[in-house]
Amino acid sequence: MNGREDPKENDLFFTCSLIDYIARKTKNKRSVVVNALGKELIAKIYELADIYHSDNIDRVSDDFITASGLSTGTFDNIASARYAIPSHWDIGKVYKRLILGIAREKHMNIIDALFSAYNSFVSDKIEDFNSSFYYDAPQNILNAYLDGKLE
Repeated sequence: MNGREDPKENDLFFTCSLIDYIARKTKNKRSVVVNALGKELIAKIYELADIYHSDNIDRVSDDFITASGLSTGTFDNIASARYAIPSHWDIGKVYKRLILGIAREKHMNIIDALFSAYNSFVSDKIEDFNSSFYYDAPQNILNAYLDGKLE
């Protein structure tokens, strides 16, 4: 392991951050972005994250928006936020931790865990920047996912 974090965990962090960046740019829910990209493109992003991370995120996001045929939506959680807005990096970290927890607890590979996380009710809660859920303790977010409800 080089550095403080496992390189594949850092690749997952970048993948999740790029998904959030694309969602904001195209005004789509994160689940819409993930499903439009599909497993093949998500796996490519994850596999080559160390390369994409060195490039301009606007160009990288444009390439994947074009490749997936993702169109502009109407979901804008940035405009509706009443408080400080977390960065795409902040939200990427939330999803990274959730996905690692799902993969560990459900014995899933990372890509399947990613799709499960983004297509769960927890994703809707994370996207609500007017709530405090996205900065809740990572274990609480994972427990909500695993329990299928908020405590």
